[in-house]
Amino acid sequence: MNNLNNLFLDYCKTESFEVNQAQIDVINQLSQFKNNYINTSLLKFFSKQKEKKLGIYLHGDVGVGKTMLLNFFFDNLDKKKQRLHFNEFMIKFHDFKFNNPKKNDVIELFVKEIKKKIDLIYFDEFQVTNIADAMILGRLFKEIFNQNIIVFFSSNIRIENLYKDGLQRDQFIPFLKIIKKCCIEINLSIDNDYRLDKGKTERFLSPLNSTNNFISNKFFREISKNKKFQERNLDIKGRNFFIKNFYEGIMKLDFKDLCDKNIGAEDYIEIAKNCSFLFLENLPKFDENNSNQQQRFITLIDILYEKKIPLLITSEKKLKEMNSSLSLKDPFKRTISRLYELTSINYQI
Repeated sequence: MNNLNNLFLDYCKTESFEVNQAQIDVINQLSQFKNNYINTSLLKFFSKQKEKKLGIYLHGDVGVGKTMLLNFFFDNLDKKKQRLHFNEFMIKFHDFKFNNPKKNDVIELFVKEIKKKIDLIYFDEFQVTNIADAMILGRLFKEIFNQNIIVFFSSNIRIENLYKDGLQRDQFIPFLKIIKKCCIEINLSIDNDYRLDKGKTERFLSPLNSTNNFISNKFFREISKNKKFQERNLDIKGRNFFIKNFYEGIMKLDFKDLCDKNIGAEDYIEIAKNCSFLFLENLPKFDENNSNQQQRFITLIDILYEKKIPLLITSEKKLKEMNSSLSLKDPFKRTISRLYELTSINYQI
């Protein structure tokens, strides 16, 4: 049994995580990657190899432990490193591009700036839904790997199925080829969703009625110590986001405020920075008629999960009965799984 394996077993015991053989197998593969590609001098190693592997792409169903495994591996690597939500990374790129409008080699310059600070970057729950991002990822990640930056991905989606059926997907194919070439693809296959085992979701209230409104208001009074809400304006790069109900990081917002408007990841990230607990009211049922709103909701929950923001939600449908538009069925599975955790009574406030 290797050292990383022993560390992992001790970590799971300390955190009271259940361990299974599939997870142990992944740890063994990560340990091999560490020995072959990280502990070895890059110049010495790559001089003997035709293809360099500079990344890990770990995929599997929701709630099987992908994030836990890669977080553990990431934390045990002695590297200059950063863990980022993919949306945050692309916002950084677009900001850099905006601030360097006359530069023809903006991708190369952007990646060189990254390389000055880190040797390893980790994208948790990676997916691509934005056509503008899809068009440039091939060139962007080609330069990232050319600069010998190590990249970790966790995802619910196999590499070949990323951006499946997306607009102009042919222009996305170069990115898929680069990831296939430069990353070791690992599948974590487990039947159980561990997030569903974390406790009763007493903060996901359905249906929408006066009883659940009373429960929601009572819960707010408890965590705010009976203080009154105030109004708050967030400035997001010159755009104003109005919050009618705010108190010391506690926000109460309607679904329409967050998902009906034409706002996106950049706005949600800024909201999350100012939020310690979110009351989200009037979550609707989803179908083909509100798929745009559902996509925004998926992005919102991804960011809240990344920032560890607990939720109380009032909803038209029970969590176990939530439907999805057909095109978002797969990514919405991750959202449902994360909602079980974020609204659980066991999730730390």
